[in-house]
Amino acid sequence: MGQVSASVSLVIPTLNASQSISELIGALNRQSRPLDEVLVIDSSSDDNTADLARESGAQVTVIPRSEFDHGGTRHKAFLMAKTDYVLFMTQDALPANDQYVENLLEPFSDERIAMVSGRQLPRADARPFERLVRAFNYPSVSFVRDLSDLPTLGIKTFFASDACSAYRRTAYLDCGGFDNPCNTNEDMLMASKFIGADYKVAYAANAEAIHSHNLSFRQQYRRNKEIGIFLKNHKTELMNASEYGEGKRMVLYVLKHLCEDKHYGEIPPFFLDCVARYCGNKAGKLS
Repeated sequence: MGQVSASVSLVIPTLNASQSISELIGALNRQSRPLDEVLVIDSSSDDNTADLARESGAQVTVIPRSEFDHGGTRHKAFLMAKTDYVLFMTQDALPANDQYVENLLEPFSDERIAMVSGRQLPRADARPFERLVRAFNYPSVSFVRDLSDLPTLGIKTFFASDACSAYRRTAYLDCGGFDNPCNTNEDMLMASKFIGADYKVAYAANAEAIHSHNLSFRQQYRRNKEIGIFLKNHKTELMNASEYGEGKRMVLYVLKHLCEDKHYGEIPPFFLDCVARYCGNKAGKLS
């Protein structure tokens, strides 16, 4: 890849992130592989997010909140970056160590790899079943996927997350970039574009970021309704891959480990969380 000579940017979309933005940019400034620039795209925060980001050394662009789009705003930021590799993080993610950027870039030594996602570790306050969901979705072993994996992996072939990701500029532009509008899962859709164009998508387990949520059942329902709408609208781009097999494996994995760890009290709330996911997904596909 030629990491020494390659230029690298990192983009953070923000909204009212004053509680986390200084710590995040500080952690990025300490990375073993220095970033050429950190770009913050702020959706007209009500707090002092933009000022704190500037004080921490980031370049800040403020956009009207009404114009934010998960795909469109990231695409705008990508074009602003003009570097060989563009990384993305969300405002509530945090590199787990100073080697995060270095490890995230490492898979690009394979010129067919267009995108890399990092491993998401649970926060200290994550409840037991959320920790197990993270462990299932973000294992300790790295992997690379391409079109040949679709028959066996289904929707998991397009595994990707812009909570902690990196893109090869030439491949991104070759495949047209993020869709606009795209209200959710712009990362998965971009991964499907790469794989459809004979690129590969990597997961770097040693590029660790702290990122998790304790969502209420209502929040989980709403989130999965948006995902259901996304899956319905982009069925063709996702090559008609099914997500239900992967969902079943996740449920069985979490239940097995909750029982092994004797977290029996977590089984009812996990069951309700699964119901919220399933019903939200169904509602989205029927809308």
